[in-house]
Amino acid sequence: MAKKYSRKHEVAYYECDINQTMTFPAMLGIVIKTSEDQSDSLGRSSDFIKNFGLTWVITNYSMEITRLPRVGEIVNVTTQAMEYNKYFCYRNFWIHDEAGNELVKIDSVFVLMDFVNRKMSSVNEEIIAPFESEKIKKIKRQPKIEKIEAGFMLPYRVRFYDIDSNQHVNNAMYFNWMIDVLGREFLTTHVPKSVVIRFDKEVEYGHEIESHFEQIPVENGVKTRHEIRMQDQIYCEANIMWEHK
Repeated sequence: MAKKYSRKHEVAYYECDINQTMTFPAMLGIVIKTSEDQSDSLGRSSDFIKNFGLTWVITNYSMEITRLPRVGEIVNVTTQAMEYNKYFCYRNFWIHDEAGNELVKIDSVFVLMDFVNRKMSSVNEEIIAPFESEKIKKIKRQPKIEKIEAGFMLPYRVRFYDIDSNQHVNNAMYFNWMIDVLGREFLTTHVPKSVVIRFDKEVEYGHEIESHFEQIPVENGVKTRHEIRMQDQIYCEANIMWEHK
């Protein structure tokens, strides 16, 4: 069975929004840090991966949210690199409160990318072996993402601090562009319950992107559809389910 790894985290005020709940970028930051800590403990740090000319890149997230962590709360973050095939690695994350209640579950898909030509590489057995993940042949189908049919758009510019040490836009930044367009009134009266997101292309420093969105009323809430576009190309797309507070 794949090895699990856990760490505790105290939710800081600067990781939360005006609702006093953790933002998506902050939440993804702590789960990715947990996976990095596991990799370090197994001798598979980012420096080790770079020796092969490779870097990890996330292509998909699927989240189920019971509730978001709150400011000042101590949570337990757990990760497990579940399975892998020739090109894709499937890693799960869980966030629990101190009583052991599950707050958030995140399924993610990672790939190894050549650091220079930015093309996907097959999974290196030497890199993945210490995690004791199950090797599978099939490619796991990800949840379908509905396209925008008639929505609105706001432009954003990719800033210097949107770029991380891997020299591309940190995936968490896409959430800032997607969530911001919904506006304060919506974001203070709705809470997210599920998220499906796919990262299709890399955005680079200085790019001018468009954050397109559409709101669809559904039973017990609202579904929002999102697309990050540039020059008619989709770079990231997502669907988020929201409930009224």
